[in-house]
Amino acid sequence: MKKLLRLNVPMLLAMLALCVVGVVFVRSAGSSRASLILQNAWRAHAFTAAFGLGVYFACACVDYRKLLYWTALPFFGVALVLLVAVLLFGSEIYGGKRWLWFFQPSEVAKLAVVFLLARFLPRAGGGARGLAAGLAAVAVPAALILAEPDLGTALVLVPTGVAMLLAARICRKILVPLLVAGFVAGGAVVGAVWCAEHASTPERQAKIYRNIPLKPHQIKRIKVFVAPESDPYASGWNLRQALLSIGSGSMHGKGVGKGDVKFLGYLPPSVSMNDFIFAVLAEETGFVGTCGTLALFAVLVFSALWIAFRSEDERGRLLALGVAVLAFTHVYINVAMSVGLMPITGLPLPFVSAGKTFLVVIMAALGVVQSVNIHKGEEEQCWKNS
Repeated sequence: MKKLLRLNVPMLLAMLALCVVGVVFVRSAGSSRASLILQNAWRAHAFTAAFGLGVYFACACVDYRKLLYWTALPFFGVALVLLVAVLLFGSEIYGGKRWLWFFQPSEVAKLAVVFLLARFLPRAGGGARGLAAGLAAVAVPAALILAEPDLGTALVLVPTGVAMLLAARICRKILVPLLVAGFVAGGAVVGAVWCAEHASTPERQAKIYRNIPLKPHQIKRIKVFVAPESDPYASGWNLRQALLSIGSGSMHGKGVGKGDVKFLGYLPPSVSMNDFIFAVLAEETGFVGTCGTLALFAVLVFSALWIAFRSEDERGRLLALGVAVLAFTHVYINVAMSVGLMPITGLPLPFVSAGKTFLVVIMAALGVVQSVNIHKGEEEQCWKNS
C-alpha cells in the first residue's frame, strides 16, 4: 500500500478520465448499431477497463527491474510464437488474420518489443552490432505483423524502437542516415501515388502502380490520402464522413449521444466505435471537447516522459520513454488519419476506441511506468551479474 502512495497522480487521473471518456463514447457510437450485443459494447469496455486497472496497479507494485530481468526475453519469445500462430490459425476478418480466439497478438507484441529493448540496449554497446540487434528486435515482429497484414500496427513499432535506440545512444552515425533514407522512401511512395493519380494516360497510371512495392489495399489508402476526391463513395467514404462529423461539431458539439452522422449511418457502424471514434467525439463535444481529450493525452504522455527524465536507471528511463512514444504514436496517427493528415490505418485511440486487448496492454504498460517512478532510487541486485 505504501508503494501506491508514490504513484504519479497526474498520470493516474488522466488515465481514469480517458477510460470514462471511452465508456461514454463507445456507448454513444454503439447506440447506432442494430445488434443488441454491440449496443451494449460499452459494458464490455467498462469491464475491460476495470480489469485493466487491476493489472495497472499490480504492474505498478512489482519492481520493474525484476520484471525486465526475468520476463523480457520469454515475453518476447511468446509474442513471436503468438504472431506465428495467428497467421496459421487466426480468424480472418476484413481480409486480415489479426485475431487469435479473443485477443490480438500484435498488441501484445508492442509491449514485448519495449520490454526487450529496455532490457538489453543498456548493455548492447554503441556500435553497429548493438544497432543491428535493436533493429532486429523491431523488424522481426513487424514483419510478422505485416504478413497479417496490419501495416498500421507494424508502423507503430518503428518510432517506438527508433526513439529507444536514439535514447540509448546506439550507433547514431548509422541510425540517423537510415531514418533519413526511410523518410525519403516513404515520401517517394506517396509521391508516386500522387503522380499516378495525376498521370496523363491510364496506361501511364497503371505502369506507375505496378512499380509501387505495396499491396493494392495499402495503395488504395494512400490514394485516399493524396486524392480523397478520386473515390469519394467507396474507399474515400469513411474519411469524407469523418471530416463532416468533425466539422459539424463546431465549438461545443451537438451533445453526447446526439451526433447525426453515426445515427444516419453515413459514418459506418463498423468504424464509428473503433478507428473513427474521434470523429464521433468531435461531433458531439466539438472543439472544446476534443481539446480537453487531447489535453488528457498530453498529461499522460508528458507524465511518462517526466518519469523517464527523472529515472536514475537507464533501463527504467528507456522503458518509460518507449511506453510514452508508443502511446503518443497511437494518439497522433488515429487523430491525424481522422482529419486527413495521414493515410487511414486501423489503429485504436487509446482508452477511447472499443477493443479489449490494446486497452489491457496499454494500461499494463503505464502500470510498469508507474513502477519506474515508485522504485526510483532503490538498489537492485539482479543486474549485477547481467
